[in-house]
Amino acid sequence: MATMNISLPEPLKEFVDEQVQEHGYSTSSEYVRTLIRKDQVQQAELRIVALMAEGLESGPAVAVDDAYWKAKREALQQKHPGQ
Repeated sequence: MATMNISLPEPLKEFVDEQVQEHGYSTSSEYVRTLIRKDQVQQAELRIVALMAEGLESGPAVAVDDAYWKAKREALQQKHPGQ
């Protein structure tokens, strides 16, 4: 595991220490790792929402059924014959 040192103003350090005590974290590092993981999840969720919005704005829906995939395969075979 890599090590990272951070500097905090005293009020922030006191807050972290309180959170460690009140919420059962074993160390301040564990608390900070938890915050980072939560932020990773939040960023991923924001990305999913953005992708969903992009999809909704991309035009009318297309049915993806056997006929759709058959047409895709045929188009690929025409583009790359013999493969």
